Amino acid sequence: MKRIAPIFPVHDLAASIRHYQLLGFTVREYEGVYGLANRDGVEIHLGTLADQNSESANHSAYLWVDDSDALAQEWQAVGAEVHIPEDTDWGQHEGAMVDPDGNVIRFGSPID
Repeated sequence: MKRIAPIFPVHDLAASIRHYQLLGFTVREYEGVYGLANRDGVEIHLGTLADQNSESANHSAYLWVDDSDALAQEWQAVGAEVHIPEDTDWGQHEGAMVDPDGNVIRFGSPID
């Protein structure tokens, strides 16, 4: 195995593309139905829901980072919904970002 990329379902691809671009990702859109967001070797796929009226189950991914507080501050500064990192019992300092479609990127760094 070489790598994995989560596929997040989205209702409005253009809005999702703008959101991930604000978060510092390089984005590409394909024919208005699919998108890619890349940053620092991390890739997220954005797939438009076939039924725009459906409520899809939220999806999530975990992102290991060097400094979860710095990432939370960066993403908060551009208006993203960010849950501030907290120390966990398993030795990570973890937070979360929720995108406009309810998809969640949990992120964490080791507790020093």
